[in-house]
Amino acid sequence: MDSLINAAARSLALGDPLMALKRVALREDAPALALRGIAMAQIGDLPRAKDLLKRAARAFGKKEAVARSRCVVAEAEIALVSRDLTWPVKALDTARVTLEKRGDRANAAHAGCLIARRLLLIGRLGEAERVLAGIDPALLPPALRTTYELARAGVSIRRIRIDAAREAIARAEEAAIIADIPALTAEVGSMALLLTQPAARLVTQGKERVLLLQDVEALLNSPALIVDACRNVVRRETARVPLATRPVLFSLVQTLAEGWPGDVSRDVLVRRAFRAREADESHRARLRVEIGRLREVLVGIAEVEATKRGFRLTERSEGEVAILAPIAEDRHATILALLADGEAWPSSALAIALGISARSVQRALEQLAERGKVQSVGQGRACRWMTPPVPRFPTTLLLPGPLPGS
Repeated sequence: MDSLINAAARSLALGDPLMALKRVALREDAPALALRGIAMAQIGDLPRAKDLLKRAARAFGKKEAVARSRCVVAEAEIALVSRDLTWPVKALDTARVTLEKRGDRANAAHAGCLIARRLLLIGRLGEAERVLAGIDPALLPPALRTTYELARAGVSIRRIRIDAAREAIARAEEAAIIADIPALTAEVGSMALLLTQPAARLVTQGKERVLLLQDVEALLNSPALIVDACRNVVRRETARVPLATRPVLFSLVQTLAEGWPGDVSRDVLVRRAFRAREADESHRARLRVEIGRLREVLVGIAEVEATKRGFRLTERSEGEVAILAPIAEDRHATILALLADGEAWPSSALAIALGISARSVQRALEQLAERGKVQSVGQGRACRWMTPPVPRFPTTLLLPGPLPGS
């Protein structure tokens, strides 16, 4: 590799993409194209970066398998940052295997981190943990070790294991200081900030208060009967009843929990569960059927007792009944939660992450846009959605190193 390529690579490693571009801006050879692509990605021109990396991969040819694989890894990171979840993950996994076999363990680990971060976005925590478990952080340079620890922190936060998340963030901070890349330090700071921000609301006996993540963890470890409206789950200690696919039953148990320790009238239950303005005999008959089903799924956790005017939720251990509710009372709160990361999401990626149809996501986005909670950028297939205001600077990529040909 010649001196200009070496100098450009060092500039990128130090987080100075403009200096790297000055050194290779007019060159069309494969290493220069790859470096230009990474530099353009770091300054936020993602479409141009993707095009340059594709050209670089073609220019390297089949004989330069390692260099081509590094280009694939860089392109995959661009896809992740731009929230293109339809990008072919198989190509990234193939590149990871190639890099591992050829001895480029740092970039292979980086590819694994990218796979884990994508799995986190779509909620597949178990798979993300398995991918991260196969990576040895001791082999990583400081910048990549920061990325690895941030991914581990992301898993711990989603698992509501706050002590483990704090430890991972502390390790990420140490590695970011050594790497001395401002964008890395900023990303670690953003992750640490999540631990100090309101995460949910606790509603019990008509009163509510805001909870931090550590408070949520303490609540989940308590003996209380918890109706988790964030995940549509009823839980008590180790017992867990998922009701995400049974919205009527969850609506009933949430309404009963709101009325605890008293009872809730049949009319209120009908209106809440079936969205009926007035309860007639057919609604009351259906209510009896659904209450019977609710009793079956709550066996061993709680009981539903009939009263003169309706039904009452009884916690078997005579403990407290609490509702864990999202911070924002919005029917599209899950979409807003994904957009809260400040990135521009295509509707197709939101559909993949939420596991619902693209048309349902599009309708929800249009409703949120009418209320000024989200806004679109671009048109057609290039349309992306984000929460206003538009971030002034795009997220700086944590791109791989060493660079092609090194």
